[in-house]
Amino acid sequence: MNSLTRNLDLHAQGNWLPIVLSLLLFLYALFMPKKEIGWREFYVTFGLIGYIAWISDSVLGKMFDLVDFGNPKVTGIGEFLSYSLIPSSLSVIYLNYLKKTNRWMLAIIFILISTLIEWGMRKVGYMKTNGWSFIISVPLYFVVFSFLLPLHKKLIRCKS
Repeated sequence: MNSLTRNLDLHAQGNWLPIVLSLLLFLYALFMPKKEIGWREFYVTFGLIGYIAWISDSVLGKMFDLVDFGNPKVTGIGEFLSYSLIPSSLSVIYLNYLKKTNRWMLAIIFILISTLIEWGMRKVGYMKTNGWSFIISVPLYFVVFSFLLPLHKKLIRCKS
């Protein structure tokens, strides 16, 4: 039992924040009224963004050691949920409300939400950076919400 709690990294400082945020975002994404996406787009987006998030963790967190969540030697439940549910849920929610008329306002809102989530993870002590900064995060969020996710939506809707 002791090894289970150690491997889940349950005692990491600020572990509660990624757990609460990821579960709330996931439940909202799952049960929100589907307006601009259907279950097919939900499924494809959730899987693809989750995969990209885990690749990013492997490269940025493990190979380059730019950021650590909780215990740097263990992939705990907070880190697992942070990479599995938060980016995927935010992406699905974003695409669900994305229209041509609200693209830029929605991008700004989701850039702010993503930045606040990152700031909160840092503030509670769960996210520790080793060279990663908001100077990298904010432009990355801008590219993702302004260009990559709208392009992704066009690609998954393409019939040929």
